[in-house]
Amino acid sequence: MTTTSFDVIVIGAGPGGYIAAIRAAQLGLKTACIDAWTNAAGGPAPGGTCTNVGCIPSKALLQSSEHYEHAAKHFADHGIGVKGLSLDVAKMVGRKDDVVKQNNDGILYLFKKNKVTFFHGTGSFVGGTANAWQVKVGEQVLTGKQVVVATGSSARALPGLPFDEDKILSNDGALRIGAVPKKLGLIGAGVIGLEMGSVWRRLGAEVTVLEGLPAFLGAVDEQIAREAQKAFVRQGLKIELGVKVGEVKTSKKGVSVTWTNAKGEAQTLEVDKLIVSIGRVPNTTGLNAEAVGLKLDERGAIIVDADCRSSVPGIWAVGDVVRGPMLAHKAEEEGVAVAERIAGQHGHVDFNLIPWVIYTSPEIAWVGQTEQQLKAAGRAYKAGTFPFMANGRARALGDTTGMVKFLADAKTDEILGVHIVGPMASELIAEACVAMAFRASAEDIARICHAHPSLSEATKEAALAVDKRTLNF
Repeated sequence: MTTTSFDVIVIGAGPGGYIAAIRAAQLGLKTACIDAWTNAAGGPAPGGTCTNVGCIPSKALLQSSEHYEHAAKHFADHGIGVKGLSLDVAKMVGRKDDVVKQNNDGILYLFKKNKVTFFHGTGSFVGGTANAWQVKVGEQVLTGKQVVVATGSSARALPGLPFDEDKILSNDGALRIGAVPKKLGLIGAGVIGLEMGSVWRRLGAEVTVLEGLPAFLGAVDEQIAREAQKAFVRQGLKIELGVKVGEVKTSKKGVSVTWTNAKGEAQTLEVDKLIVSIGRVPNTTGLNAEAVGLKLDERGAIIVDADCRSSVPGIWAVGDVVRGPMLAHKAEEEGVAVAERIAGQHGHVDFNLIPWVIYTSPEIAWVGQTEQQLKAAGRAYKAGTFPFMANGRARALGDTTGMVKFLADAKTDEILGVHIVGPMASELIAEACVAMAFRASAEDIARICHAHPSLSEATKEAALAVDKRTLNF
């Protein structure tokens, strides 16, 4: 068994891990990164859940399904006739796989470019002391002065109902459905559930979403969530709130779900396939955390402080395996910050400025506080909204659903939150992040020239609306 020494060992090559490894190497630290993801050919597939069965493949399928729906339902509005429209699900899924592989290969290239030593396999602690932590991968033991754990998370299953990825699907199985199901059920109206529901609804599935919470998208600003829910229902998604799921049975025909609605009435849902999207759990099984005394919380997450330091000197953790939102870009920011802290710099992550996005149609994106949060805190604020139906570019696109909403301090006018539901919300939210990072006021955005015609003009108009002086509505 061979032993190799490094300044930094990163366990996991998801967004938090591979970015931490690259930044550490850029700062002159001898760095290794370990990752166990394997592609269909048996080779390495770095990128974690995000690249392999999450963010990237879901966006590829969302794009394909959106093209299909446009061709089937909306091209005629543009004077474009389509005859003999057909759907090749296998080719669509194949394109998704190609996109994933391009990203896998891109990360391997970045490792080589930045002189990060990559090890394909499962990394687990075997012991060591401060400045000499030992991590086993395959038949090798690596010794690292500092170790960053970035092992990510896995889909949480219903109690007593493991994923078979045939009829009971996690996000992984939902991305590999071979043919459009006639009826598709989803348990959980979160990000993954809504995105996967949107994909298969566009392609022709009858989709029913069962959500246990009484409110739709409870973390989202209530006004924005109501607008989104109306849009999804118009599109054909059937959304049931305040649901209690009972027995789930599988058969050759499909899946049967017994549930009670918000009124307590017993119901049965018969579907071909069921996607379970009820959250995720940290990946610490197999890490052998006890070998180094690494403390975990009741969820199995690694306990860290505000700077991502664990309970053990020299061992850090980032991303889904620690507290905070399970978002790829949050993991990336933590990865950079930790690498810089290891190198003696002052890495920083502002958790109040992490944007959230749901890539449905309409897209939903937000940063900062919601109106309900401000009310609960008793903070005096002003609100301004602007609908996309009054935006020239949105009309030209043929997508006028939704709005931009600004929340600003009643006295100082500092932007406290920006919430968007509508076309390209995922791109528009970046301006709000920049503005809030510099503690800009709504007036600042209102007085910045925005290109015309552009969707970003709705952002400017919403900022103007805070002072009740929109120009185009």
